[in-house]
Amino acid sequence: MTVVKDEPGGGSAEGDMREAYVPSQRRIERERYKRTRSRRATAIAALSTLITGVVLYLVVVNAPGWPRTKETFFNAQYAREAFPKVLEGLWLNVRLLLICGVAVLVLGMLIAVARTLRGPVFFPLRALAAAYTDFFRGLPLIINLMIVVLGVPALRLQGVTVDPILLGGTALTLTYSAYVAEVFRAGIESIHPSQRAAARSLGLTNRQSLRFVVLPQAVRRQVPPLLNDLVSLQKDTGLVSIGGAVDAVRAADIIVGRSLNYTPYIVAGLVFVALTIPMTRFTDWVTARMDRQRAQGGTI
Repeated sequence: MTVVKDEPGGGSAEGDMREAYVPSQRRIERERYKRTRSRRATAIAALSTLITGVVLYLVVVNAPGWPRTKETFFNAQYAREAFPKVLEGLWLNVRLLLICGVAVLVLGMLIAVARTLRGPVFFPLRALAAAYTDFFRGLPLIINLMIVVLGVPALRLQGVTVDPILLGGTALTLTYSAYVAEVFRAGIESIHPSQRAAARSLGLTNRQSLRFVVLPQAVRRQVPPLLNDLVSLQKDTGLVSIGGAVDAVRAADIIVGRSLNYTPYIVAGLVFVALTIPMTRFTDWVTARMDRQRAQGGTI
């Protein structure tokens, strides 16, 4: 390191010592070596990806049944016809995601809190919450949808809706609330008991300790798995089409039934992928950020 001193009357405003850092030759060489390795790794990754893509492309296009598959699944004419209708139906999937997502978070939190209540007086509530999570986590979503969407209208109950969109959203909420409840419960139980003890020593009640101390920490810790559940929910909103709701999947199915060409399914799948990727990348970013905070000793 080179230190440069200001001479008296040398025109310095403050007359303080200035330090100008000059990296050593060894450090310069080390940084140059790191940059070289980084560029080499990037080039190798790009080349291997290109080669893999070319090989896969040649294998697919040279398959004996490729011409028929291309006509059936990758027809540009049917893709252009299906795209606007699929996008129109996708708006229903987005609305279901927003509404059901909020309902799932609220119901899941209530179930998780019920399962973590202490004292023998709350045993029936804990048992009901545990039975709920065990049942709906074990019941396949597609069967749950069929029971709710097709079974509830068959009961002909007065005042109960038969709208397949509302019934499908209810089935999604019931199933995903069970998964989200376990995520919240894991976060609550990961909080060290000393946190509750400290809150009680400050005069907070059990309810206040849970609300102001335990839950905020638990939710922050469980943000990545919660976002993953919302990504899964976004994809599964397409299952409401089994009740006749015209979403992106049903819009594609209508065209397929008329044309006997499966290209609209590919279009619907790509639209869902395009909608899911930003949420997935956001989840990865949040996870990496929280990992960095944990490594640095920050509050998560």
